[in-house]
Amino acid sequence: MRTHSSRSGPVAGMWLAAVASAIVLAGLVAWLAWDPAWFASAKPSEPLLVYCAAGLQAPMEAIAREYEKETGIPVQLQYGGSQTLLTNLEVSQRGDLFLPGDDGYIRIGRDKGLVAESLPLAHMVPVLAVRKGNPLGIHSLADLGKKGARLGMADPDAAAVGKLTRAALQKSGDWSAARAQLTVSKETVNAVANALKVGSIDAGFVWDATVRQYPELEAVPLPQLDGQTAHVAVAVLNQSKQPTAALRFARYLAARDRGLLLFEREGYAPVEGDAWALTPRLRLAAGAMLRPAIDDTIDSFQEREGVVVERVYNGCGILVGNMKAGHRPDVYFACDKQFLTMVKDLFLDGVDVSTNQLVILVPRGNPHKIQTLRDLGKKGLKIGVGHEKQCALGVLTQETLKQTDLHDPIMANVAVQSPAGDMLVNQLRVGSLDAVIAYVSNAAAAGDQLEAIPIDIPCAVAVQPMAASKASNYPQLTRRLMDALRSTSSRERFEANGFHWQGTK
Repeated sequence: MRTHSSRSGPVAGMWLAAVASAIVLAGLVAWLAWDPAWFASAKPSEPLLVYCAAGLQAPMEAIAREYEKETGIPVQLQYGGSQTLLTNLEVSQRGDLFLPGDDGYIRIGRDKGLVAESLPLAHMVPVLAVRKGNPLGIHSLADLGKKGARLGMADPDAAAVGKLTRAALQKSGDWSAARAQLTVSKETVNAVANALKVGSIDAGFVWDATVRQYPELEAVPLPQLDGQTAHVAVAVLNQSKQPTAALRFARYLAARDRGLLLFEREGYAPVEGDAWALTPRLRLAAGAMLRPAIDDTIDSFQEREGVVVERVYNGCGILVGNMKAGHRPDVYFACDKQFLTMVKDLFLDGVDVSTNQLVILVPRGNPHKIQTLRDLGKKGLKIGVGHEKQCALGVLTQETLKQTDLHDPIMANVAVQSPAGDMLVNQLRVGSLDAVIAYVSNAAAAGDQLEAIPIDIPCAVAVQPMAASKASNYPQLTRRLMDALRSTSSRERFEANGFHWQGTK
């Protein structure tokens, strides 16, 4: 028995070790697959409630099923005319997303303080529809009266297609004649299409996408409706109690390899969408001086959107060198416009966000009695400046010194050339330097220890532009990040850090 026991002990131990290893391996795989952003913020406590225009029912039913299958999150769709839905969500003060037939209703909702972010999805146009084969031979608005046709349309005060059609016919001068021919007014475009399908009307104004969804119908081209386009977008409601989950579903709707495929399948013209990712990763390259002004805004954006923004802060000369070597960010926030110009072929047109002033920074009390740039040329001073090949600070400093004819005496005192103003400030605070030329924003966090002496010449002002990559996989998400960086709360952070605001938001 003792012999048997001595043999089974090692075997049992080996078996237990194997089981333990398998458990550890399984745990490691699960840990690698686990998405903490998804786990923490995306699982809603209740189904997502979407107020959806009836004309979008076909793609939305399919997308909601696919999303629930893929994520396990149920989506509840409430249909109606766009204006009716807007009124309902305003009264109920509940729900997560608003998807009207035209984004004009989103603008109304934003003016009322009801909606936040919006994502474009598709386009559609109003048309006059008849039954397949056009049995009455209707080819114009005039034919409606000549043929005694029964006309139907969605209520212009309730549905987007009715509102857009009425506006077009009022513009062409045909609205009175069309209204006189109107037999049936319905709340939704689908109700008009169904009435036409069963023969209770002979013609009706619907969306072109609606005609593609009803094989029993065909469209009659009308010049009065040329150029009329509805822009379909989805908006997150301010009243949503689960905005991160709502935004994730909105991104799914607007993804070129998810929701937009189904919009196109059902006859809509989709916009250019983002690639789908449960937790997308954006790359942002920014001048080091911008970090204190933008970090908190980006943190808030990440949390609300359920995404990751990888940030690279450095001197803009270094960032430009990295980009030319193949490191391509989704967003570039430059310290000065000239550094965006150097890589303009990689980015869309930039937008100016802020300006930053060059100043002379000295320790509190100004022990060396420095009052002007000329004083930096006094013998024995240890001066710090930006590196002219690595950052905008260095370039602007050199331009300033040359324009004032002070380059040689001041550069003779330069002990440190740095790729970032913050590094100069740190050396000034510990006593390694007597004065530095930096941005006013560099002193914002050390105002109790430093004094700033203005440099009042035009070239001593840097302009900070921001631009989106031409090749980003996430053009819509990038746009929303840029919107966040131009928001009111972002402006407050910029100004608190010594920048002057140039943004339009």
